[in-house]
This record gives sequence, structure tokens and C-alpha cells, in this order.
Amino acid sequence: MRPGPYRRRRARQGAVLAVSGALGLVASWVITIDEFKIFEARTAGRTFTPSCSLNPAVSCGSVMESAQAHVFGFPNPLIGLVCYAVVVTLEVGLIAGGRYPAWIWTGLACGALFGVSFCSWLQFQSLFRINALCLWCCLVLLEFSWVLPVLPVLWTGLIGVAILVRWWDFWTV
Repeated sequence: MRPGPYRRRRARQGAVLAVSGALGLVASWVITIDEFKIFEARTAGRTFTPSCSLNPAVSCGSVMESAQAHVFGFPNPLIGLVCYAVVVTLEVGLIAGGRYPAWIWTGLACGALFGVSFCSWLQFQSLFRINALCLWCCLVLLEFSWVLPVLPVLWTGLIGVAILVRWWDFWTV
């Protein structure tokens, strides 16, 4: 028996979320490894420069060594490791035809709202307090594309404009 259109739509939605969650999980994993390498180098009296530190504006190391990168007393990417793993797990279950109670979707929506709010605060801090960007951190934006297709595009555009305005002098010199 062929699955109906509702089941196919849920499976497609689950696949999009699973892929975007997996990208977030990979980004969190890379940032976490780099955080530990920075810590290890610092304790050994050396320095470590993450591979995504390209210039003064795109400097993952500057972001990772800031106080904002450890808001809750541990590296922020650890939050991403846990949250993205939950998202991927739920969405793979959805692809397999699983059905979840409303409280799980409510929890996922609340988690997404916290994630968007926290990432927005971190983006502001990165642009106007730390004065550097982390490319892996920017990948986090993809996770929220399920909320409403237009909102992430507008939000990403706003962030792009903020980046251009903030470093216009750096790029035009």
C-alpha cells in the first residue's frame, strides 16, 4: 500500500530537518573539537588557530576565546551537540513513519525558539562586541528553516546586511 500525501509530506519535512540538523551537528562537533584544541594549546603554553580563522573579520578563534562562547560556563557548541542530536533523532523517526504526541512538538518548537533567540544574541555579540565571525557558527542558521520558509531567508539577509555594514570599511579598502 502506497503512503498517502500527508505521510509523504511528513517524510519530506523530516528529511529536510534531519539534513539541516546533521549539518548543525557537524558544525557543533567541529567547533567543540577546536574549542578543546584551543584549551589544550593554552594549557601547554602554545597557541592554536582554527582552520576557519581566515582574517581579522572571519576569525573563529577570536569568537571561541570570548566570554560569550562560554555563556553557561561550558563551551556553547556542547548545547548544539545535544540539541541537534535530538532533532536528528526525532526527524529520522518521522521519516520512518513515527508519530509523536503534541508535547514533543511543543518542546521542539520551544527549543527552536530558544535556539533562534540565543543564536540572534550570539550574532549580535559576534558582530558588535567580539568584532569577528565564525563560519561554523553561521551554519547554525540552516536549522531553523522549517519554521517558515520566508523567515530564514529574511533573517539571513538581515544578518548579511549587518555584516556588510559592520565591516564595509574592511572590505572596501
